[in-house]
Amino acid sequence: MSEKALQTLISSDVQRWHLLAVVRSLALPDCWIGAGFVRNAVWDHLHGRPLSPLTGDVDVLWFDATCTNPDEDRHLEALLRATEPSIDWSVKNQARMHLRNGDAPYCNASDAMRFWPETATAVAVRRTAEDLCEVSAPLGLDDLFNLQLNPTHRFTQEKHAIYQQRIASKRWLTRWPLLKQP
Repeated sequence: MSEKALQTLISSDVQRWHLLAVVRSLALPDCWIGAGFVRNAVWDHLHGRPLSPLTGDVDVLWFDATCTNPDEDRHLEALLRATEPSIDWSVKNQARMHLRNGDAPYCNASDAMRFWPETATAVAVRRTAEDLCEVSAPLGLDDLFNLQLNPTHRFTQEKHAIYQQRIASKRWLTRWPLLKQP
């Protein structure tokens, strides 16, 4: 499948498309919704089932090196909860996340996704002003659409235990039995 297929899948899901508009209304720089919001929709689709309702948190990532106070993220989460209280919003300015992760500073939101644990998770979307679905996939879409679980570079060795723990705790192999591991 391609970027176009992902755009169609996300824009045709009423709930996801609406939430992308809610996040767009914040007018944050370099702002996306990623991780399970995208990954789970694709995996559901490839398993031939309707898209699951959103469970867990909805990961909003943005990038602004001039505004790295974590209080701003909490403020944005509160704004989003006021608009959509049924959603567990998680907002993180990626300009400061390198500190938590022990990485060199990230250049932008897409660069930060290269350091997430799984390649299939390192995908985000946003709703543009022109009402289009834009995709950011710094590690590509192949693993996501091939149902392949692979760790990103840092999670192949030094952080491999974290990668394995995520797979087990999230029960991905049970929820999506067509997933493959190397």
